[in-house]
Amino acid sequence: MSEAVEAVEHAAKSGGGGTVEYIQHHLTNLCTGADCKTGGFWSWHLDTMFFSALLAFTIIFIGMRIGRNLNTGTPSGFQNFIESILEFVQGQVRDTFPGHNPLIAPLALTIFMWVWLMNFMDMIPVDLLPLIGGLIGVHYLKVVPTTDLNTTMAMSLTVFVLIVFYNIKVKGPVGYLKMFLFHPFGKFLVPVNVVMTLIEELAKPLSLGLRLFGNLFAGELVFLLIALIGGTLAVGLGALFWLPLQVVLDLGWLIFHLLVITLQAFIFMVLTIVYLGMAHTSDH
Repeated sequence: MSEAVEAVEHAAKSGGGGTVEYIQHHLTNLCTGADCKTGGFWSWHLDTMFFSALLAFTIIFIGMRIGRNLNTGTPSGFQNFIESILEFVQGQVRDTFPGHNPLIAPLALTIFMWVWLMNFMDMIPVDLLPLIGGLIGVHYLKVVPTTDLNTTMAMSLTVFVLIVFYNIKVKGPVGYLKMFLFHPFGKFLVPVNVVMTLIEELAKPLSLGLRLFGNLFAGELVFLLIALIGGTLAVGLGALFWLPLQVVLDLGWLIFHLLVITLQAFIFMVLTIVYLGMAHTSDH
C-alpha cells in the first residue's frame, strides 16, 4: 500500500500523532538531490517543477490555439473570455505604468495567468492527486507550486533583476548610485540614505515572494485541517455530524479561497507593474 494511503489511514486511526504525520506528508515535496533531507540548496523539488512547467505549457498551448483560430466577426465565448483578460491587464498597465515598454504588458499577463493557475491547483481536493501518485509509486506529491517558497522567491527575484536592469538602463549607473546616496534625506545623510534605500529595494522581492507563499501555504493548511475532520473525527455515528460539517466548511472555504487565489495573482501582477514603473522614472 502506498505511503499516501497509509498516511491518510494512520491519521484517521491514531489521533494527534497521525494528524501531524498526515499534514507533514502533504506538505513534503517529491525531492531529489544531495540536500533533500536538510532542505539545502542542492535539493530539487520535482513536483513543483513538473506542475509549474505543465501549467506554463498549458498557457502556451491555449495562446497558440486562440492565435490560430481568431475570429473577428463572431468570436467564441472562450475567445471573448481571453480577450476580457487581455483588456483587463492592458488597462492595469495603462493606469499604472508610465511611458511605454513592449515587455511590460506581456510580462504582466504571463505573471497573472501563471500565478493564478498555480494557485488554482489548491482547488483540487487535497487527497486526490497524492493518492493517485501513491498508486503509481510517487509517495510524496505537493501539487500547488506557490506553496513552495522556491517558486515564489524565484519569480520575485526574476522581477527584481528586471527592476535593477531598468533602473540602470533608465537612470544610468551614476543615477542609480545617486538614488542610494541621496534618497530620501539628501546629501547630508548619505549613510542613512544608503541603508534606507537598500532596505527599500530588498523589501520588493521579499514582499512579492513571501506574501504569495504565505497566503497560499495558509490556504492549503486550512484545506488539510478540514479534510481531517472527515478522517479523525468522523468515526461511527459521529460521521452523521462531522462529515456534513466537513462538506459545508470545505465548500465555504473553497468559495472564499477562490477569491484569495485571484487576489494574490492580481497583487503580484500589479506590484510588478508598479515596481518596474518606478524603475522607469528618472527621478526618485
